Amino acid sequence: MLLVQQELLAALALALDGLSPGSSSKAAFESPKVAAHGDLAVTAAMQLAKPLRLNPRQVAESLRAALLASPAFQQWVDTVEIAGPGFLNLRLKPAAKQQIVREVLAAGSSFGSQAANGQRVLVEFVSANPTGPLHVGHGRQAALGDAICNLFETQGWSVHREFYYNDAGVQIGTLATSTQSRAKGLKPGDAAWPEAAYNGDYIQDIAQDFLAGKSVASDDRSFTASGKVDDLEGMREFAVAYLRREQDLDLRAFDVRFDQYYLESSLYTSGRVERAVQTLQAAGKTYEQDGALWLQSTDYGDDKDRVMRKSDGSYTYFVPDVAYHLTKWERGFNKVINIQGTDHHGTIARVRAGLQAASEHLKLGIPAGYPDYVLHTMVRVMRGGEEVKISKRAGSYVTLRDLIEWTSKDAVRFFLLSRKPDTEYVFDIDLALAQNNDNPVYYVQYAHARICSVLLREGLLVDGQIASGALQSVDLSALDTAPAQTLMLQLARYPAMLSGAAQDFAPHDVTFYLRELAAAYHSYYDAERILVDDVAVKRARLALVAATAQVLHNGLAVLGVSAPLSM
Repeated sequence: MLLVQQELLAALALALDGLSPGSSSKAAFESPKVAAHGDLAVTAAMQLAKPLRLNPRQVAESLRAALLASPAFQQWVDTVEIAGPGFLNLRLKPAAKQQIVREVLAAGSSFGSQAANGQRVLVEFVSANPTGPLHVGHGRQAALGDAICNLFETQGWSVHREFYYNDAGVQIGTLATSTQSRAKGLKPGDAAWPEAAYNGDYIQDIAQDFLAGKSVASDDRSFTASGKVDDLEGMREFAVAYLRREQDLDLRAFDVRFDQYYLESSLYTSGRVERAVQTLQAAGKTYEQDGALWLQSTDYGDDKDRVMRKSDGSYTYFVPDVAYHLTKWERGFNKVINIQGTDHHGTIARVRAGLQAASEHLKLGIPAGYPDYVLHTMVRVMRGGEEVKISKRAGSYVTLRDLIEWTSKDAVRFFLLSRKPDTEYVFDIDLALAQNNDNPVYYVQYAHARICSVLLREGLLVDGQIASGALQSVDLSALDTAPAQTLMLQLARYPAMLSGAAQDFAPHDVTFYLRELAAAYHSYYDAERILVDDVAVKRARLALVAATAQVLHNGLAVLGVSAPLSM
């Protein structure tokens, strides 16, 4: 059906040029707001009415006549009706809709994906401080970042996944002193316990392993403890390596990988932070006041100027962010997406301001909206109708690993992606464990498993793969019923949905689509038996449900969720 739409679109462009030369760019199809009105809609007649100085319905009449005379419309379109002020509603012939089944089966796991486009994108996500286990907010960010990466890969982009480690600053010092306090036998609540210390049980675990002289290794570092309680610097390095490993395990359990871990500390040791500051000074975009160095960020739309270097000589936290994003541009990433919590909203304007000032001075050509941001809210966790607020291990919050252990990786991923990032999300553990249609991930996975059970029975599932080759040449003319056509139209929506979801950084669109596709399949299954006596009808229906299983599989893969063969 995608090829059918391309032929129809070419015919529409030609017809529009015939009515008004140069208007072929207005050739586009939309989905009618009411399904009963047709399969495709055209609004170009209303757009041309004013320049042609004609009534929109007159333009629609002329356009309709031109379309009906074209070979493509004669082959694939049943009717073209004029509605309202000048809409054209198209009803496709069953044969047109049936083409989508062949296209899905031929493309398999690549259905919906585009060829490589030569473009690169860097997606930075999670980027948690190495001061504690990953919490459910990090989990939402991990799910979002990974799914957005997958979406861009389907659109032909080369994707670089990056984790920015804030391994410099006050919080790392607090981690070290917290560990040392535990190593000295202190605990939260004791008079000598530091007020700003981290209170979770994991600090006790770190202290015990440090005193025991253990070694820890993460993806990018390893360290052996000295076992000396007064070795504060050693405790700092050990604690960071320990928590890096813990976070690696969390991410591994969530099936999230990164191409690079970028260390904040490297921005200082390499001199990048200092060079960024010098560049902004040379650009004439800074000034001294009250013993501090300020950035004139109001020149770039910020609501006020921002302190870069405080009176004590230390830099504010957005300065290394500017230096870091300059490295992203220098590494050739003209497209960058940052996934962060909504608490980072205030930093966006000042980071972009710093980049613009540096870009103007160095003539880098960084666009004003660079980088893109996706901000997400935190997650509330409910169990038995009550909010779960803390984890014994973390001390003050529910960890990502807790959530995975209580439910499953698939449930956590699907649930955390099922709403727009900037809307609050309540994770209902009881719902995530329910094996019924109220549980959205169960509902979608069950549709896939239900189809696979039929395909397995018919010998069309081999080593977990759909034997699509055996169905590609099947006569599909029996798929002319309303339930079958509804399901085929839903399949045809998948590529455009993927493209839109990538463009809008909206993996929740994929979850909505999969639920709608599963609903269309369940309705079809309830309306028409698949394994009927008529062999031709049975083979056609098997081809349709096999295509449906393939699209369910592809969509779940974008979300990082499994497509089970049985449940």
